[in-house]
Amino acid sequence: MNAETLVTIILFGPLIGAVVAGLFGKRIGDKASMSVTTGFLMLSAVLSWVVFSQWTWGGLQPFTHVYAPFIHVGDFVSNWAFRFDGLSAVMLVVVTTVSSLVHLYSWGYMADDPSKPRFFAYLSLFTFAMLALISAADFMQLFFGWEGVGLASYLLIGFWHHKASANAASIKAFVVNRVGDFGFALGIMTVYWAFGTIEFAKLFPLIAPAVGQGWDFAGGHFSLIDLACALLFVGAMGKSAQFFLHTWLPDAMEGPTPVSALIHAATMVTAGVYMVCLLSPMFEYAPVAKNIVTVIGAVTALFAATVGLTQNDIKRVIAYSTCSQLGYMFFAAGVGAYQAAMFHLFTHAFFKALLFLGAGSVIHGMAHEQDMRRYGALQKYLPITYAVMTIGTIAITGLGIPFIDIGFAGFYSKDAIIHAAYAAGGAGHPMGYFAFFIGILVAGLTAFYSWRVAFFTFNGHARWTSEDLEHHWHNRDHAHDDHAHGAHDDHAHAAAPAHAETHSEPDHGHGHDHKPHESPWTMRIPLLVLSVGAIAAGFVFHHQFIGEHNAEFWKGAIFNAPSEHHGGGHDFPLWVVLAPIVVSVTGLLVAAYMYIWREGLGAKLAANNGILYVFFYNKWFFDELYQATFVRGAKFLGDLFWKGGDQKIIDGLGPDGVSALSVQVGKGAGRLQSGYVYHYAFVMLLGVAGLLTYALWAWNA
Repeated sequence: MNAETLVTIILFGPLIGAVVAGLFGKRIGDKASMSVTTGFLMLSAVLSWVVFSQWTWGGLQPFTHVYAPFIHVGDFVSNWAFRFDGLSAVMLVVVTTVSSLVHLYSWGYMADDPSKPRFFAYLSLFTFAMLALISAADFMQLFFGWEGVGLASYLLIGFWHHKASANAASIKAFVVNRVGDFGFALGIMTVYWAFGTIEFAKLFPLIAPAVGQGWDFAGGHFSLIDLACALLFVGAMGKSAQFFLHTWLPDAMEGPTPVSALIHAATMVTAGVYMVCLLSPMFEYAPVAKNIVTVIGAVTALFAATVGLTQNDIKRVIAYSTCSQLGYMFFAAGVGAYQAAMFHLFTHAFFKALLFLGAGSVIHGMAHEQDMRRYGALQKYLPITYAVMTIGTIAITGLGIPFIDIGFAGFYSKDAIIHAAYAAGGAGHPMGYFAFFIGILVAGLTAFYSWRVAFFTFNGHARWTSEDLEHHWHNRDHAHDDHAHGAHDDHAHAAAPAHAETHSEPDHGHGHDHKPHESPWTMRIPLLVLSVGAIAAGFVFHHQFIGEHNAEFWKGAIFNAPSEHHGGGHDFPLWVVLAPIVVSVTGLLVAAYMYIWREGLGAKLAANNGILYVFFYNKWFFDELYQATFVRGAKFLGDLFWKGGDQKIIDGLGPDGVSALSVQVGKGAGRLQSGYVYHYAFVMLLGVAGLLTYALWAWNA
């Protein structure tokens, strides 16, 4: 079977599964719907690894397979096609592998949900939209997939539509992404206006000759390519939840945990990083836009890491971790290390999916409790979940041994990004050193909050009681609402102060036998598979992605200007090599001190409500700021135009005014209709007198 046939099956398999489950799910039943969607995803994943192997070791070359015309209007040409190269080969593996495991995991996690066909149809639709995005040969299909994942995310985040919080979260994600997509659409229009094509193969050779073109305005020169890339990056900021457009990502936790894993690990949030790397032939000639990417990425990494230090909802901590890791990928792309950015995207997919699904296993075993202040001492009850989440934590914190290059996945990819930023600074990139020092700081913060989750959840004293679990299970069995299996607000527990990490002994004196329990095997198998990726993905593939001969792997899919440093083949000072591992170990030791050796210290520090703690806990007050400015401002303008413009001016002078005048005239005329004959006779007499008076006046005149 040739590669064109394989990629066709990979692309359309999830769509077929989504159609079958979505349209015929009620007729064929839950198990048939789940089997069809999961089966097609498994097939796509296996075939993706086949073509990835052919690409990596079998000499497969880039190609574009055109299926049908998409939009042909005048000189505007867009085809429905599959573009296969190094970037799409990597993304195929990432998307289909994680999605297929999420489908399998959902068999156990969503076992009690009454809407399984709809859920699995949405998952497969999400995957198809992402595959359409990563295989696009032009901006039009890219935009189709871009909006497709936005639609699917809206459906999945708000899957439990009976929950007001889920509805609000889905709308928030949709609206915030529309802001980014407005900039993205303007960027596409700018590209077509300037170059007359949106096909990547035709566009990229036109970029270098266009360097220097732009506008002179207000005493300055504005580069055409910089403008186009900056607008396109606005779209990436929304889709990948970068600073200013990040506020939707934590709220996306209102969807089921498998949705969180799929969005954060493999699909929607990685689309922006992929797009910037795909457009490297443009960004390499847009220095201002690259600086913007670097600064936004670095600030996002720092922002999300600081917020993650203080959150108590286990899923929210991991969500902010995603936001921070995406910041790493973006500032890597901003300094020209696209290979390192894609490598971190690849490794991150494994350990982030592992952490999210591991958190789902904890939530499942704890009767769908998500507040870590209600955890503790779960190691002996959830041994497999504890082991895999420990693997994921080691991977995301980048623990490894420098110089001999032994470590888990994050050790290879995150260190490559940090080193690339330092190399870029040494090569004269203005923001390289800034990104480097932010990257070092964030590595330490990442280690602290990641191990905080592990220690707070699995070690120490139990902060739950069997009565708590009994209560949660009772609520779950009698109402498929919040936890049919849903997320909840991490401030929902009146017993735990909003700004404190509680520390209390469990009460085991009531005779209840409800204990935390491991998840079913349909949930544990994906965890074990992802653990292999979190351990080995970096070691196995770092030579292909970022090694000295990485050009043989990418085969032109990524373009680097001759002066760019992309993280491979450099000799760094000893302190630069050791800095990431030193801060990571430091973060581990501080977390162990606060949550194991001095258990309860975190609660005491949180109870002080220090300025930094309150600032970080409230997410830098971005939600409040946006509420006070954009939301209230939009509401004020809406009320002004509605009540002042529409109701008072347009309606007041128009239909409402005419209607009111008619009513008044009618009421005045109605007073003349008294019903008395002598009134009418008197009026007639007045009329006759008036008529005679006029006749006499006319006669004399």
